Parts: sequence; C-alpha cells; structure tokens
Amino acid sequence: MTAKNRLVLIRHGETEWSRIGRHTSVTDLPLLPLGQTQAQGLKGPLEQLQLRDPLVYSSPRKRALHTAELAGLTVNETWNDLAEWNYGEYEGLTTHQIRMMEPDWSVWTHPSPDGESEEDVLHRADQVIREAVSRLAYHDVVLVGHGHFSRALLVRWLEQPLMLGRRFAFPAASITVLGHEHDLRVVECLGVRSAQTGYMDGVSLPVAPMA
Repeated sequence: MTAKNRLVLIRHGETEWSRIGRHTSVTDLPLLPLGQTQAQGLKGPLEQLQLRDPLVYSSPRKRALHTAELAGLTVNETWNDLAEWNYGEYEGLTTHQIRMMEPDWSVWTHPSPDGESEEDVLHRADQVIREAVSRLAYHDVVLVGHGHFSRALLVRWLEQPLMLGRRFAFPAASITVLGHEHDLRVVECLGVRSAQTGYMDGVSLPVAPMA
C-alpha cells in the first residue's frame, strides 16, 4: 500500500428525517429534492480528488445508493455492513425525545433498546475497515453510507475508541478522506461539501500525488 491510496467516506444527502434530527437506520427514506441537489454537488469535489481506479461500496439503503448515483459514482457492490447504526426502539425519534425518557442519552454512551450495542458497531466497523484495507493496495476505496456509522469508521481508521466518534461532525452529502502520512493513518480532510450548494466555498481537497 502507498500513500496514493485513500479511503473516502461519503454520507448520503438530506432526507426528511435527517433534516430534523430523527434517528434513521432501517427506515428506507428517499432523498429530499435538496438532498438530490447536495448529492449532485459532490461531483466537483470527487473530480478534484482524482480517484485512482476507485472501488465503490454502498449501504443498501436507497438514500445512500441514490447519493452515489447522483454523485457520478458506479457502485461495485452493496455492503450490509455499511448500514447505519441500528437504533432499535429509538428509530425515528430525535435526541430530545429520547432524553425525555433517558436523560443524557447518547448513541455513543447509552444502549438503544433492541438496537445495536457499542460492541456490535465496533465489530462491524472493524470488519469494514479490514475489507477496505485489503483493497487499498491497488485502488482508492469509496464507502457511501450514513452519519453515525461513518463516524465509527473514521475513529476506527485512527485506531481510537468508538466513543471518540461523538467529537466529529459528519454533515449530509459530505466527503471525508482518510489516508496515510508515513506509517500513520490520518484524516486528510473532514466533512467537505460542495461549494456549488452553498456550503463550504473555497474548500480545497487533497488530490492524488503525481505518479
């Protein structure tokens, strides 16, 4: 593996529930019109990355698959392991609603009844990282998925405890690039969104070095 090869995380565009902070895992919501515009706006930043023979894997949820399509990506395979953290009985609720029942609740620190535990998500994230690393020797790898689980992937790439994920923002229709500096895994850029949709005008993405 060389420093040329990167792991790119993309969160899907906005949905009706993500717009208002309702926890969304198994509920298969479509993108809002705004979410579609956001996804289309990722084409420019992705072109700037100059991806090297990318392999693209997506969550099976249609909001992720549609985001990949609108961003101009061809999905090689859907991975069930890229699905969002399963919130169990808290599916569809906002954090405020959950905290009315469970004060100080956070997905990073408290269980979700009938949902995934921290250990479940940790195991799943580590499995995805292993699969991605096995492909990075010859390709850039793009993973199209969701907010909480992408944050789990980010911190496990950094070989840090899962709870550190609460310290990272991962906006809708955003790109995070993970790579290497010398022998260390690093974050090259975090949560970049398209200037064309009015988010982060002037952001510069790291491009692949010349061969």
